[in-house]
Amino acid sequence: MKQQSQQGFTLIELMIVVAIIGILAAVALPQYQNYVAKAKFAEVVSATNSVRTAVEVCFQVKGSLAVCDTYAEIDQTQAGAEAGENVASVAITETTAVITATSVAAVGGGRTYILTPTVSGAGNLSWAVTGTCASTAPALC
Repeated sequence: MKQQSQQGFTLIELMIVVAIIGILAAVALPQYQNYVAKAKFAEVVSATNSVRTAVEVCFQVKGSLAVCDTYAEIDQTQAGAEAGENVASVAITETTAVITATSVAAVGGGRTYILTPTVSGAGNLSWAVTGTCASTAPALC
């Protein structure tokens, strides 16, 4: 009597492999989505950095935030700051020079990134980060 050799995989082995792949996908997919959201929101943060640097230079030259609170005063253009495809707007609040950047709806539903300048006694600026990204998804800021 000749013994038959096993060929292929059994149904249980295939089901175990499918279950393992399903578990890995369930863990990996949310992590990938977070990574994509962070990468897109990084463009919003980057858009504020150029405006922040221009405000800092203006403050060092002119000595007051009140004269560094518009795009014309910091020698920038709003269209240039908002050039990224994930940036909805970058606004400077008059008299306080608070910089508010908003992401497009595709990047977390219009999250905001707000930089608030504070003048120290030594004449230096420090920046506080707030906004909806800081409160709802701090890992994005």
